Amino acid sequence: MTSSAEVGVSDPAAEPAAPPKPTFTWARLLQVVGGLGLAVFLLGWALPYFAHTTWSDVWAVLQGIPATTAFGLFLLMVLGLWLYTFTITGSLPHLPHVKAFIVNVSGSAVGNLLPAGGAAGAAATYKQLRSWGFTRRAISTSLIVTGVWNIMARLLLPIIGIGLMIFFAADLNPAVMRAAAVGAVGGIAVLAVFITMLASERACHKIGLWLEWSFGFVPFVRDSDPSLSQHILDQRHQTIAVVRHGWLSMTFGMVGFFGMNYLLFWFCQNTVGVQFPFPYMFFAFALSRLLTSVTVTPGGVGVSETGVAALLVGWGANPAQATAGVVLYSLYVHFLEVPLGALGWLAWWLGPKVDTTRTTDPAPADATSTGSTQAQSQPASSSVTKGTKT
Repeated sequence: MTSSAEVGVSDPAAEPAAPPKPTFTWARLLQVVGGLGLAVFLLGWALPYFAHTTWSDVWAVLQGIPATTAFGLFLLMVLGLWLYTFTITGSLPHLPHVKAFIVNVSGSAVGNLLPAGGAAGAAATYKQLRSWGFTRRAISTSLIVTGVWNIMARLLLPIIGIGLMIFFAADLNPAVMRAAAVGAVGGIAVLAVFITMLASERACHKIGLWLEWSFGFVPFVRDSDPSLSQHILDQRHQTIAVVRHGWLSMTFGMVGFFGMNYLLFWFCQNTVGVQFPFPYMFFAFALSRLLTSVTVTPGGVGVSETGVAALLVGWGANPAQATAGVVLYSLYVHFLEVPLGALGWLAWWLGPKVDTTRTTDPAPADATSTGSTQAQSQPASSSVTKGTKT
């Protein structure tokens, strides 16, 4: 007898829901306008004020950067984005690296345009992956696993930075050390919760029940059928299979991505004349990545630049040069990703799609099943490829 999982058909109620599409509301509009306004204020006034410089002095430094150097920095940025595709393909088998690159730059561009743009980026990723035939369950698992890998990486960076500063550098400003320590503790907490949920089904169930109790006032949680805890348990089974087979690729991609980002940060500072020993430079880089998690502005723009520039100036760097270095780095990791993401959207728009109306998710896998995730992650072979735009 052929099971529903084998033919790719299941009860629609058992399928995970798609990420909610961003909808227009006045509150959302005010959030976007307020976030962009705050970013402009921080970059226009707070950054030069706390770095003890002026934009005219910063612009004079930036004008001296050769075009060949600027292009080399761009190639370094693209290499980092390409290395991150190993994280995406590790969480979603059968996804080609070219399509993973399109998903990466497209989602990043959306996230960099909106305050707390992670939800919009996830919706964009879902839309593209579904158009290529991947199941909802495989996509949701990929989003969760890569999200956890990103959070852990960004929060574990301060642990390395603090260790380097303690053993190889001089004293550090107590306020900066406390901020980094908060990030380090947060990284350890996230890692501990994630490992606990994977190691113990009972603990995972209890955490799910606690989340139901804590967020029961939210309609999505209150009206969820099956319950949120059951969703979490089912997602745990999928995540275990993905992590078991893809952890090495995902870790390689994450290390390569942040490694290239550190080199980009170092070259940006070195290009404008700011030079510090490795422990100092790495700590400043780790702080910049931690501050991007402050989502009151799109991608933490303004918050990260102001904090890192003030830190470098406090260590004795030339104010105009240090500010020019963080601005140059921000141009690559925030602003230049937007036109690159636009090209990614164009490539997706012009590329072939599959008819997702003919595909449904297989039933939730049993915890002891070993081959279910691979089948779920694979695009449906029965789908009809379309050459038209959708």
